[in-house]
Amino acid sequence: MSELVTGEAVALELRPARLPSRALAVLIDLAVTITAYVVVTIVLVASTASLDEAAQIALSIAAFLLVLVGGPIAVETLSHGRSLGKLACGLRVVRDDGGPIRFRHALVRGAIGTVEILMTFGVVATIASLVSARGRRLGDVFAGTLVVRERIPTARAGVVPPPPPWLAGRFTGLDLSAVPDGLWLAIRQYLTRMHQLDPRVGWTMAERLAGDLAARTGAPAPQGVPPAAYLAAVMQERQAREARRAFGGGVGGGTGVPRAAGQDVTGVSPAVAPVGGSAEAPVDGRFGAPVSEAQPAVPRSTPSAERPGTGFVPPA
Repeated sequence: MSELVTGEAVALELRPARLPSRALAVLIDLAVTITAYVVVTIVLVASTASLDEAAQIALSIAAFLLVLVGGPIAVETLSHGRSLGKLACGLRVVRDDGGPIRFRHALVRGAIGTVEILMTFGVVATIASLVSARGRRLGDVFAGTLVVRERIPTARAGVVPPPPPWLAGRFTGLDLSAVPDGLWLAIRQYLTRMHQLDPRVGWTMAERLAGDLAARTGAPAPQGVPPAAYLAAVMQERQAREARRAFGGGVGGGTGVPRAAGQDVTGVSPAVAPVGGSAEAPVDGRFGAPVSEAQPAVPRSTPSAERPGTGFVPPA
């Protein structure tokens, strides 16, 4: 993995292409270019048979420069670093800062590539790529470019579970402007992988993330709400706000539930906090805490017939 820094001081993690994939891409490009050069040469020989020898030599040199040198330069410039071989191998030429290449980058790469690839049969380019830490040949070094992989296998993204119905619309008044993107990413990763964690470890992580989120929003989590459920509800509110911002929705709560009178700044009605009932550990479920006497107790007074099937125990 190669970390590049853009002009805006943004670190980019790009995966440089390895020598085998680059060599395969070059072979595909050479096969196409040489085929085109042979076809052009045959056409020129047939059409310039009546010309003298000097004119034929001049046309041959022009065909060599236009097809074998100018062709790859034009293709990389117009495709922003994706020739036919690189497209087939999932590669792309980018600048050192991660941006798309321009004509001058493609010109330097093509001109030096004529020497280190065509005239030396790729020996110089191979040695330079093996010596370079990021697998760059001489053309990349002088042009300030890098060949990176575009098709990188990634893990299947998990789905953020929805919060329980009794938390719908409870965080419509929460101020989320001070929450950094890194914390949102950590919360999303936890919610998508919490079923793969040990119950105790998951509960500890949820409490820590809920504490960080409450510190950023300036309002503590409602009493009696499991931390994982609190994180899921706030994440759903953020996603709803982004959807309204992107699609021009109206102003209001993330779930479309109007904010009732008497709610506090967190959007939680005073009735949410439990006022009585026997205390016992929360049951295991989608967002429930691990069954342990050491875990915080969650009061409940709702009859079992009225409990939702999400694993939560709604407050009285």
